[in-house]
Amino acid sequence: MEENAIVNPSRKIKKLSKAMSKSDRIYYIVIDVILVLLLLLVLYPLYFVVIASVSDTDAIFNGEVFLYPVGINFKGYDALLKNDMIWTGYRNTILYTLGGTLLNIAVTIPAGWALSRLELPWRKFIATYFIITMFFGGGLIPLYLLVSDLNLLDSPFAMILPYAVSVWNMFMVKAFYTSGIPDGVLEAAEVDGAGSFRTFFSIVIPLSKPIIAVMVLFYAVAHWNNYFSALIFLSDENLYPLQMVLREILIMTETAGSGMGGDASTILEQSKLANSIKYSSIIVSTLPILVLYPFVSKFFEKGVMIGALK
Repeated sequence: MEENAIVNPSRKIKKLSKAMSKSDRIYYIVIDVILVLLLLLVLYPLYFVVIASVSDTDAIFNGEVFLYPVGINFKGYDALLKNDMIWTGYRNTILYTLGGTLLNIAVTIPAGWALSRLELPWRKFIATYFIITMFFGGGLIPLYLLVSDLNLLDSPFAMILPYAVSVWNMFMVKAFYTSGIPDGVLEAAEVDGAGSFRTFFSIVIPLSKPIIAVMVLFYAVAHWNNYFSALIFLSDENLYPLQMVLREILIMTETAGSGMGGDASTILEQSKLANSIKYSSIIVSTLPILVLYPFVSKFFEKGVMIGALK
C-alpha cells in the first residue's frame, strides 16, 4: 500500500506533465497559424504590387493577376525612368533625406541625453514644454507664415529646418538613456576626470548605436516619404522631391487618358499606361528605403524595446 501510495502520485505527475505539454503544443500551433495568417495579410498586398507592376493591365482588370505576373511587361517602369524629372526627384529626395536626418540626429540625441539627466536645471519645465507641443500645434497657416517670414519658400531648407526634431522620438531617446546607460560607467568617467562633453562623445555616443540606428530609420523614412511639405512650400519643379515628381507624372498620365482629346484607342492606351505607372511608382519610391533597413536591423529591435520601456 505504501509503495502504491508512493508510485501513484508520480504517475499522476507524469500524466499532468504530458497533459500540460499537449496543451502547450496546441497553444503554440494556434499562435503560429494566427501569425502566419497575419504575415500573409501584410505581405500579400506588397507582393501583389510587385507582380502587378510587371503585368499586363488587362489581366489586372480581369482579376487574372493573383499569385504570379501575367503578360509580363515593363511599360510602367519604362515610362517612369525615361522621364528626366525622376532623376531630379531622386537627387533632391536623397539630399533632403541625408541632410534632414543628420540634422535630426544632431538635435534629437543631445536633447534626449540632456533630458535624461536629473541634474539638468529646469528639467521638468523643459520636458513639460515639449510635451505640450505634442498635443497642441499652431496649424498649417501659422507654419506657412513662419516659413515665409524666414525666407525659406522655394528653398531646400523648407524641407529640412521645420522638422528638425520630433518630440516623440526625443522622448524615446530619453527613455533609452534613462534605462540603458549604467550610472556606474558615468561615475567612472567622472572619477577619471572626463567632463560633460568628453563623457557624451567618448562614452555615451558609442553606447547609443541601437537608438541612433532606430532614429536614423524613423527620420529617414519620414523625409523620404514627405511630399506634403513640398506641396505647400515649393513651386520650383527643380526642387521637387521624388514623391512630388511621381505625383505629377501620374496626374499628367491620367489626364492624358481621361478623354481630353485624341481617339478612343489612344485614350485607352494612356489609361492602361497610367495604371501601370501607378504600381511601378510604388516600387520606385519604396525600394531604396527598403534597402536601408538591413543595415540597421540588428540594432532596430534592441533600440525600440529599450526606448519604449519608460
